[in-house]
Amino acid sequence: MASKNIQLSVLDLAMVPQGSTPAATFEKTAALAAHAENLGYKRYWLAEHHNMEGIASSATSLLIGMVASKTKTIRVGSGGIMLPNHAPLMVAEQFGTLATLYPDRIDLGLGRAPGTDQLTASALRRDPRAAMDFPDNVKELQKYLSASNSTAAVRAIPGEGLDIPIWILGSSTDSAYLAADMGLPYAFASHFAPAQLFDAIAIYRKNFKPSEHLKEPYVMACVNAIAADTDHEAAQLATSFKKLFLGILTGKRRKLGPPEDPENFMDPMEEAALQQMIRFSFVGGPEKIRMEIQRFLEVTKVDELMVTSPVYDHSARLYSYEILAGLQTEGLHY
Repeated sequence: MASKNIQLSVLDLAMVPQGSTPAATFEKTAALAAHAENLGYKRYWLAEHHNMEGIASSATSLLIGMVASKTKTIRVGSGGIMLPNHAPLMVAEQFGTLATLYPDRIDLGLGRAPGTDQLTASALRRDPRAAMDFPDNVKELQKYLSASNSTAAVRAIPGEGLDIPIWILGSSTDSAYLAADMGLPYAFASHFAPAQLFDAIAIYRKNFKPSEHLKEPYVMACVNAIAADTDHEAAQLATSFKKLFLGILTGKRRKLGPPEDPENFMDPMEEAALQQMIRFSFVGGPEKIRMEIQRFLEVTKVDELMVTSPVYDHSARLYSYEILAGLQTEGLHY
């Protein structure tokens, strides 16, 4: 496989830190998106989550519209829309509206998980069989977005005939088979589910079938990346997201909190368990983080890298993305 320069993109989980509000989070999301655009990032994606007081991206398509309205060139999309929570027709109409307002800038990433707990999934009127119907729902959505649907009894207006790139998202090998069979680009959530990354990429590439949408396989992986001027400062910033993810593991969910002293802030057993979940998290000063990200690219040979920087302080978060963008300018490749 020939050497390839790699572009960076942003995943924003619209986190509401301790002491903050969703309104403040949305302001910071708009500011980060404009910052990412100026720094040369390729895409800015938002993810659908529900019933989480620390994440404010439940109405994902509305946030995508807000971000697109505050930027001019960066691609904006979903990482992702949890399709079984929604009727395919409604998704086609919503993203058709977005793509009409912001032509050639909207991405539609689709996932099959509920993006929440089972009780909340039930409140969303999610059919327990929805995950099994995911492939059919993707095809139904494609039908509504196709120009050939113009003579059908049910049509997506706006949406019909628009070239909206559809991505299949996943955290396991199931999604890899589907993305390959449908000839669609594939995005893997290795920032929180690293275990099957290599198997999923191999399955996707081996089984990929060219389609009208994509001629060759295209893989994007998402990782956590926290950069600062020094390794110690970055390690301190990273204590916030480590505590957050530990809460997910232990069932004690919390908002993103202020950083702590990185020395002895977590029990060694907790740290060991956490590392299984956040294996692909790159933390450090410019040299350390460049070396680690470069090694990840060489091993995975992904076509694009999406980064999320869960940092408590907004200015430190902006600076983290600035340092990471500098790595791209200098040339990330495999």
